[in-house]
This record gives sequence, structure tokens and C-alpha cells, in this order.
Amino acid sequence: MDTLTEVVLPGKVEPEGLELRERPLPAPGPGQVVIAMEATGVSFAEQQMRRGKYYDQPPFPFVPGYDLVGTVLATGTGVGRELAGRRVAALTKTGSWASHVLLDAEDVVEVPDGLGAAEAETAVVNGITAWQMLHRKARVRAGQTILVHGANGGVGSLLVQLAARAGVRVIGTASARHHEMLRRLGVLPIDYRTEDVPARVRELAPEGVDAVFDHVGGASVVASWRLLARGGTLVAYGSAATRDDEGSKQLPVLKILARVLLWNSLPNGRAAYFFNVWAGRSFAKNRFRARLRTDLTQVFAALKDGTITAQVAARLPLNRFAEAMRLAESGTVAGKVVLTP
Repeated sequence: MDTLTEVVLPGKVEPEGLELRERPLPAPGPGQVVIAMEATGVSFAEQQMRRGKYYDQPPFPFVPGYDLVGTVLATGTGVGRELAGRRVAALTKTGSWASHVLLDAEDVVEVPDGLGAAEAETAVVNGITAWQMLHRKARVRAGQTILVHGANGGVGSLLVQLAARAGVRVIGTASARHHEMLRRLGVLPIDYRTEDVPARVRELAPEGVDAVFDHVGGASVVASWRLLARGGTLVAYGSAATRDDEGSKQLPVLKILARVLLWNSLPNGRAAYFFNVWAGRSFAKNRFRARLRTDLTQVFAALKDGTITAQVAARLPLNRFAEAMRLAESGTVAGKVVLTP
């Protein structure tokens, strides 16, 4: 095989406006590997990128795809030969919606034997995000109570399971169709469409919650902050409420960052963060890689031993990218939509 197939985002388009193209398959350079993609995912980032709304996306045109799982097809000089043929995972931000991807070998993490590609894929960007928000930012402890917005989503569904694994009581927002699934995961569900979420949270946690994980942004971040108990932590990690808004792609994030700075300056014993999974890579790449490898290994171990379960919403071939994007954006699925070769 001497060509690869990739999905190109040419500009601000509807899902059907993305394009398939073929180009020569690159050879790996020193320290690099070529990965044959087995599974990549549709995350909220791609939904924002096609609208030109992801705050640090590259200029159009580019190949989207935040993460992938695949098999090492070829290795460059300086890469151990034992990596060839191994199933690995990688966080890429862009470029993974392709049949083959060229990466630095130091950016890949081996996937344990026995984990399927699609199942492992759900745990890359979603698992890393959930794990680091829980354990590196909020530092949750057994016996605490947390609120997770979008508890049925790709990040949310893993976050609630990792929290339950740590002995944490979880309250989660989702539409009613997902409540039975959430109850099976040990979550106390709230219907954000029909219930007064702050009032219901106050009923379940009269003193406030120990942490809130908010991907909604906008007014939701303010409401989330007000639900914290003393010593609690707010972790904002997105701005879903502004996904379809026109205007600056940076402004929604800057507003959250401004609030975070203000809240952290107040002497009230609470803390706020805006979480970005890429934080630290530009100025401490080796530390970033080591932390990612450590945390993703923990997530894969939990997935393999069954203490968390992969939530694969659907599996579609790469050439059905438009259908996959529409499905991911519909708000009707639990877990992650996965693209396969």
C-alpha cells in the first residue's frame, strides 16, 4: 500500500462538506512511526472545528481527528523494533481522521492486549480528560459528592465511572432517555430539560457539592460555581452552550478564564480551573508525555479489569464521516461515536 485516505475539513461547512482525499503514504523519519488507524473518534472538538469555533484550531484546510488507536505499521531509525506490529493509542488534536497517521514514537502509548480498538479509543482523549480533571485538578476523595454535567457524553460517561471507582457520590445531568443507563452506573440523574438543576442539586447536597465538572460554559459556569461547598472545586472544560454562536471563537473561553481568575482571587476557600488537556505541552513536552502515558495507562487498566466500561455509541467506517458527525451532534447517543477504516 503506497497511499492513505484522509478526511479534510476545507472550511466552515456542514458535515457533508468535508472531503475524502488520497495522498502518498509517508515513510517514517528518525524517531517516527506510521500507524494504521483502527479507530478514531468524533469528539466535541471536531464539532466546534467545522464551525470555526475551536479556540486554537489550525487554519483551514486540515484533517480533523483528536485521537486514535491503531497498529504500528512502520518505524523510523531510533525506534525500537519491538514497537512494530503493536497496537498503540495517541492524542493528536488533529490528523487522526485518516487511514494512516505519521507520529513521533514518543507520543504513542501501548494498548494492553485484550482491549479492542474501538473500546480503547473511547478512553484516549475522553479518558485522559476525565482522569486528569478528577485526580489532578479536583483531587476527588472517597465520600465526596460531585456534579457532572452531560453525564451521558463521551467524557461524562467515563468521568462518572472513574468517580464511582474512587468511592465518590455522583450527581449527573442528562436528558431523561439516558437516566436508566446512568442509574446502572450508580449516578443520581437530573433531567436538565425539565428540572431546576440548582434546586435539585441543593436537595441532594444541601451543603453544596465538592466538585462540578462543566462542559456547557456560558451561564452554566456561574450556576456551577454557586453550587460548590466550601473547599469545593469547579472544573470547566468546554463551552457547548456557545457551539452555534457566531463571532469570536476565543471569546467564550476568555470569558470563562476571566471568571476563573476572579473566583480564585476571592477568599472563599473554593477553586476554579479551565481544563485544557494540552496544557503544558508547548513548554514542558517531556513532562506532558510522561503524565499522559501514566494517566492513560491507568485508564486502560480500569477499562481492561472491567471497573469502567467503554461507551461506544456507534461504529461507522471513515467514509461515512458526515453521518458520524450528525449522530455525534444529535445529542441522542450515550458514549462516543467511533470511526473505523
